Amino acid sequence: MTTEQVPSSEAAPSPLVAALQREHPEWVREVIIAFGETTIVVPRESIADACSFLKTSPETRFDFLSDICGADRGVEEEPRFEVNYHLFSTTKHHRIRLKVLLNEEDTHVPTVTGIWKTANWHERETFDLFGVIFDGHPDLRRILLPDDWQGHALRKDFPLRGYEPYSLK
Repeated sequence: MTTEQVPSSEAAPSPLVAALQREHPEWVREVIIAFGETTIVVPRESIADACSFLKTSPETRFDFLSDICGADRGVEEEPRFEVNYHLFSTTKHHRIRLKVLLNEEDTHVPTVTGIWKTANWHERETFDLFGVIFDGHPDLRRILLPDDWQGHALRKDFPLRGYEPYSLK
């Protein structure tokens, strides 16, 4: 199976993309359709507003945030980091992914904990493992690694053996 990426200018927008574009066209930077899934790249400063709209709009009703996850695209890539928001509607049975791209120098993105309570732990995990800072988060601290852990373990430049001296004994 091959990946099919269709630029937003060539593909007919899905009703979900069209709803978002009607509300605020500037929220949709890019649309990627691959493996039958739709991803919308959203500017960082608009992510909370876009999520709020997608949750409350009668057309979309994304009432369930199933996951937030980070990705490190590599130190040679710019922007280096991405944050992916996986949304699901339990009443309309559709899915969508929102993506925010972040530069290494500024890994801040607004929290969506006021929209979905489940964002709390997802954002803490992404902070812990990738170093993404969710501005406005009510309790942004490590969730998986010890408080004294140095660095962010899922960054591609994190040493495989950690920063501590490694002993085979």
